[in-house]
Amino acid sequence: MNPVTGLNLARIVLGAVALVSPALAAKIFRLDPGANPQLGYMSRMFGAREVALGAVTLAASGTTQRNLVLVGMAVDATDAFSGTAAGIDGSVTKATSGFLTLPAVGAVVAGAAALVMARR
Repeated sequence: MNPVTGLNLARIVLGAVALVSPALAAKIFRLDPGANPQLGYMSRMFGAREVALGAVTLAASGTTQRNLVLVGMAVDATDAFSGTAAGIDGSVTKATSGFLTLPAVGAVVAGAAALVMARR
C-alpha cells in the first residue's frame, strides 16, 4: 500500500475513534479520563484534526498532496514533542510517554518515506 494512503487511512480511523468514543481513545493512548474530565473534549478536537487532515490529504494530488504530507509531518512531530514533554513534566508515566511518542515519530518517518517514494 502507498505510504500516503496507509498513513492517512490510519489518521482517519484513529480520528473517528476519538470523535465517536473519547473514552476508547483515552484507553488506546493510556490516558485517564477520570483524572481529567476535559479529556473527552480534547480527544474530539484531536479526532476532528486527524479526520480532516487524513481526508484532505487523500483527496489531494501532486504538489498539494506533497504539501499536505509535510503538514502532517509537522503535526506528527508536534505530537511527538508533546508526548515527550508530558513524560518529562510528569503528566503521564515514562512508559505512556514512550507509547505516545513512538507512533508519532513513526508517522513522521512514514511521511518522509512517502515523499521519497513519490520522487521516484
